[in-house]
Amino acid sequence: MAKTHSFFHCQNCDFKTVKWLGQCPECKQWNTFEQGAVSAVTPHVQKAVSARVIPMKKLDDVQTTSHKRMACGINEWDRVTGGGLMPGSFIIVTGDPGIGKSTLLLQVAFHLAHTYNVLYFSSEESLEQVKQRAQRLSCIHEKLLFSDQANLDEVIATTLSYKPHLVIIDSIQNCYSSDTQALPGSIGQLKESAFRLMRLAKENTITVMLSGHITKDGFMAGPKTLEHMVDAVFYLQGEDRWQTRVLRGVKNRFGTVNEIGFFEMQESGLQEMPNINQHLLEEVSHSPGSMLVSHLEGTRPILLELQALTIASKYGMPQRVVSGLESAQVVLIAAILEKYLKVKLSTQDIFFKVSGGFKIKGSNLDLGIALALLSSYFQKPLPEKCIALGELSLTGQLKPINHIGQHIHEIEKFGINQLFIARNQKLPQTAIKLQKLNSIFQLLELFND
Repeated sequence: MAKTHSFFHCQNCDFKTVKWLGQCPECKQWNTFEQGAVSAVTPHVQKAVSARVIPMKKLDDVQTTSHKRMACGINEWDRVTGGGLMPGSFIIVTGDPGIGKSTLLLQVAFHLAHTYNVLYFSSEESLEQVKQRAQRLSCIHEKLLFSDQANLDEVIATTLSYKPHLVIIDSIQNCYSSDTQALPGSIGQLKESAFRLMRLAKENTITVMLSGHITKDGFMAGPKTLEHMVDAVFYLQGEDRWQTRVLRGVKNRFGTVNEIGFFEMQESGLQEMPNINQHLLEEVSHSPGSMLVSHLEGTRPILLELQALTIASKYGMPQRVVSGLESAQVVLIAAILEKYLKVKLSTQDIFFKVSGGFKIKGSNLDLGIALALLSSYFQKPLPEKCIALGELSLTGQLKPINHIGQHIHEIEKFGINQLFIARNQKLPQTAIKLQKLNSIFQLLELFND
């Protein structure tokens, strides 16, 4: 009889160990280890497996076909996907419960159905529920076919029979394969389902799009291998203050990573918000501690207001409360200002945030952070309709940034009339008034008068 050895494997990343661990050393998740067993088969009992030799090819001998992207006409969606869905791609859309994933997928399916054949498998809702949503969104089309089956074998067989251009499965967590005895949504089912759907997409040039759940930490639910297996991962996120939804591409093999699109949730579904900067600038306050910056998300410049508040600390350890930025970046800029401008920010409590609830990072924000801190410290507002773009070195020098042309093109649309920039920055022709700076020593001149 063959011996059986026990082991423990992480349900998130499949890391294996001979003993139980509280935290997985590979993916750093807690309480994910599950015990398993494997039979150690002696070599003389193993069956010989005959494998055929695969013929290798030079790339010059490989036949390629140019595929046209499937653009659905929803500009914000097409922007994030890189100009439309690529035929044969494997995509997952994830987000919080009730954020609008099913609504977005149904609208995309409806628009694509005008040109392509689309199959929509709703494993979470009945066809009656789907029809009610489709009637509310006015998304009923003769080329858009539906099913509420969750059996993956039937889904694949149906897809191969109809041969559509696009298959949507809402959601992957509710699908199950007869080959795996685990429950739907378990690690084993997700791995098996994802692998079979990936092969379905690649071998038949059918675009497969899934919706997926997220964990309480905001990450896509399921094993990490699921993210590596798909071609693109899109997160649909909400904004508390508005009924705004942000679609963000965190992985895209066929487009720009970190591209974002904006939608507004209305009774008739998700409506595009192409002029998001107009909404953001309407709430800008011309007051001490406020400074505008331009931040590039994918290929899209977003105009955001930085807000700083400095106040003499009443405790032994000054507070540093930062929201929307990396705390270390604000602390570093404060240290540079104190070192060279002798501004005693080390005795001040610093509260810093990015308006609109955005989370951003990048060295091009350095100058804007510095001006916001100085404006709050001296209690003097900066000129109205001005913006700052520049990187600060540890020696206090101002350095140029990349993609300045994209920033200026967006800035000019909204009447920004003054730009703080590095003196050696190469600029396209513009009518904006430029305040060229060499170092942070020149910043004090803005607050001395």
